[in-house]
Amino acid sequence: QVQLVESGGGLVQPGGSLSLSCAASKSIFSMYSMGWYRQAPGKQRELVAERTRSDSTNYADSVKGRFTISRDSAGNTVYLQMNSLKPEDTAVYYCNQKSLTLFNYWGQGTQVTVSS
Repeated sequence: QVQLVESGGGLVQPGGSLSLSCAASKSIFSMYSMGWYRQAPGKQRELVAERTRSDSTNYADSVKGRFTISRDSAGNTVYLQMNSLKPEDTAVYYCNQKSLTLFNYWGQGTQVTVSS
């Protein structure tokens, strides 16, 4: 069973920065990908950023140039650096791992609120 533990959410003012971390019980190198999704109230969960085991990355258009996904050398922790945050970035952010058969594992979620 894969376990994903997120940390780093909170309240930040518009234009500010925040960093999220996700510690996984399985390395990205034994999975297909690891990444972040978010879900705002009344909206569907959407991809924010993901990184594959081959280190390719994919970002939502709305966060390109502002968010950066990275990982540690062991591939057990993935980070999301969020800069120039906007109120519309407010959501619960979920860490995600996809297995080699593309089964999804989810963390418990961490709240990010962008507000003045």
